[in-house]
Order: sequence, then structure tokens, then C-alpha cells
Amino acid sequence: MEFNILTLCYLVASVTFILGLKMLSNPASARKGNLVAAFGMTLAISGTIFLYRNSETGEHLHNYGWIFGGLLIGGIIGTLAAKKVKMTAMPEMVSLFNGMGGACAALISLVEFNHLSKEFAINNSHEFVAAHQPTILIIVLGLIIGSVSFSGSMIAWGKLNGKVKDLSFAGQNILNMIFLLIALGAGIWLVIDPTQGYLLYLILTLSLLYGVLFVMPIGGADMPVVISLLNSFTGVAAAFGGFLYDNKVMLTGGILVGAAGTLLTILMCKAMNRSLVNVLVGSFGGSKNAIGGTAAGPQGNYKEISVSDAAMVMAYANKVIIVPGYGLAVAQAQHVCHELEKILNEKGVEVVYAIHPVAGRMPGHMNVLLAEADVAYEKLEEMEQANEEFKTTDVVLILGANDVVNPAAKTDPASPIYGMPILEVEQAKTVIVNKRSMKPGYAGIENDLFFQPKTSMLFGDAKKVLQDLCAEVKAV
Repeated sequence: MEFNILTLCYLVASVTFILGLKMLSNPASARKGNLVAAFGMTLAISGTIFLYRNSETGEHLHNYGWIFGGLLIGGIIGTLAAKKVKMTAMPEMVSLFNGMGGACAALISLVEFNHLSKEFAINNSHEFVAAHQPTILIIVLGLIIGSVSFSGSMIAWGKLNGKVKDLSFAGQNILNMIFLLIALGAGIWLVIDPTQGYLLYLILTLSLLYGVLFVMPIGGADMPVVISLLNSFTGVAAAFGGFLYDNKVMLTGGILVGAAGTLLTILMCKAMNRSLVNVLVGSFGGSKNAIGGTAAGPQGNYKEISVSDAAMVMAYANKVIIVPGYGLAVAQAQHVCHELEKILNEKGVEVVYAIHPVAGRMPGHMNVLLAEADVAYEKLEEMEQANEEFKTTDVVLILGANDVVNPAAKTDPASPIYGMPILEVEQAKTVIVNKRSMKPGYAGIENDLFFQPKTSMLFGDAKKVLQDLCAEVKAV
């Protein structure tokens, strides 16, 4: 009876994961989808703790003190971290938590192999080894993928908070592939002869090194792709854990995360004109002339615009498109931005937002930021839709975005971002760019847009500038 109830719990939890993921695809239902999936996870964990019974011994779980102690400590840390994290640090937290998932999958492989090794010490017959080889294969794959996800996510976390700098050297890609091939070769050997337990720790060491070297050369502008890819790795590693324990809900959750992360990675690569193969070998963004390298020299003269003049232009426009970027997140100016939108609407100005797929530091960063300020979802336009409307737009207000509006991506074959799809803001009648200074963006290159005749620079902190714009537009 208990087994049937536990199976039902797992079935319900699996369904909630699927429904939750579906709801996350729409900003209007994303919050509810998160709660639905969280309910399913709570149900699955509770069912496992209280209803699980070993199929061979018939024993329930024990060591409840350790189990609930771990849940309590993890729950407190996770809750405090989620409540205190700033929107600018959200990508860092995602990388950190994702890395913990990879570490968990790797530890599962280590623990389960340790259990099996004791059995191999007692019974090392050919038949016994052959019967357990599929399990050893799953353990090896879970260890490799989980370890790469953990170490890679830790480096990504360090890069996002500025503690880890880009590092590349000649032959790094070759060394990466050597480490990976040796790890895979050792894994095959371990599957054939599971008594060679030392190979497991060789695989662990090489996988951790590969994760570090894989992410180290990648420039900051490419971090959205890396975060998405490592997230898919964690999902796949968790799915292998589901195979090991014959746990259907763990398997379902891992497959969903792995598949969603892989699809998102492909979309991110397309949005940045990157090759997925290059992502896997860690070969983009690492050279001095590539994304994340040194900045180009000044391109020419630029012109400034005052807050009052910018307010006048926007107040008498028919249509304004706002392009949010990381600078908006840094200034925590999303609420003031929404206030400016409402003031312009009251004056009969149509206002929408143009969202680039990789604006910010992680996929969907700007969507989350604006949703926090209760910006209507229908006002958020994707890149393709926005590019169709720039030609009929009176004013584009760029708030802290840089590389995603750089026309060099279309016009300069020598540019490291050449070929990357961008928001074609230069087609609008007037372009107003809010930045703190003329320093290059996250990709480390100058933006040709800033020096075009129709572009005006509005310097200052985004929140302060938007507050002043609100006051000036009201006065018009």
C-alpha cells in the first residue's frame, strides 16, 4: 500500500514539473508555475522520506536527524539567499545554485560506487560484474557531467561577480579535449573492470579540471550561453541519479531540466551567432580581440543631450521604445522606468520595451527585472518584433544596454561580435543612450552607435536620470 501511495506521489510530482515548466514559458503564469513545481518537489521529497522502502530489505529510511537537519540548514540558507539577492546578482546566484546541483550528482556517483565496490570485493565473478556494468556506466557518466557542471558553474559565478578573470593560453582547447578524452577512456576502463576503483578519482579530478578550463577563457558577454549550458548539464546528471535509484520523479525532473537547458542553449547560441561546438570546447570569447578582450579606441565625436531636451523629445513623440540593459539592473531603476512609461502613456505616447535574448547576464534577465516592476507582459517585444517597429519609432531610449545595440555586429567584419543579431535601434528617428560614461560594455568593444548623428548621450545613473525624466515630462 505504501509503495502504491509513493508511486502516486511521484506521478503527481512529475506532472507538476511538466505543468510548471509549461507555465514558466509565459511571463503571466511564470510565478504560478514556479509554485506548482515547488509543490511537486515538496510532495516527492516528503513521500521519499516517509514512504520509501528498500525493495530488498524492506527497510524505511533512517537517520532522520541528518535528513531533517540538512533540509533545515539548506532551506534557511536558500531562503535567505533568495530574499537578499539583488537583481544584479541574480545570475551569480543561479550559477552558484546550479553548481550545487552538479556537485550533488557527482557525490551520488561517488557514494553509489563505494557501495558497489564493497560488493565487488565479496563477489568478483564475471557474471556479477557483467550484471552491474550498466550501473557503473551510469555512475561514470553522472560523475563526469556533474563534476563539469560544478566546477564550471563555480568559475562562472566567480566571473559574474568579478572575482575571476578570463584566462586563455595557447593549446588550451587541445588540453581540454585531452582531459575529457582521458576521463572518458578511464570511465570505459572502469566499466570493463570495476575493481579499479582508483580510476573513479582520476575521472573526478580530470572532470573538475575540464570544467574549470572549459569556462576560464569565455568572455563575460557570452555568460548567458554558459549558464544555460551548465544548467542542462546539471539536469542530465540528475537524470542519471534517477536511473541509479530507479526514481521516476528524479528522472523526470532531470530530463526536463536537461532538455530545457539544451534548447535554451541552442537559442542563446543563435541569438549570439555562436557555434554550439565552440561552446563545448570553450573556444569563444577568450582572445584579446574577441569578446571580453581589450576595448577599441575612440571612434569619433559624440553629442550629449540634457534631461529637459530628452523629456521634450519623448513627450511629443508618437511612439517610444525602451531598450533595457544591465545598467538598468545595476541602478535598480526598473520601477522608475515603469513610472516613466505610465507618464508617457498619459500624454498619449505609445511605449513598448525591446528585449534582446542575451541582454543582461543570464537568459531572461530583463524579463525578470521588468516583471518585478509590474510592467505589462504584452509591452515586452522580442528582438524580431521590435526590429520591425524601429523604422516607425520616434524615440528609442537605451538604458544601460551596449553590445546588443552595436551596429558593428552588422557592418564590421573585423568586429568580434560580427554576425550577432542585434536590436536595430539605429533605424529609429532619434536614439537616446543613457550610460554612466563612454566606457565600453561587457564585451569590451566600442559601440559605433554612440557616434552616429541621430544618437545623443544622456549620462548619469539610470535611476536618477529616469527620476529627472519623469519630473520633466510631467512638466511639459
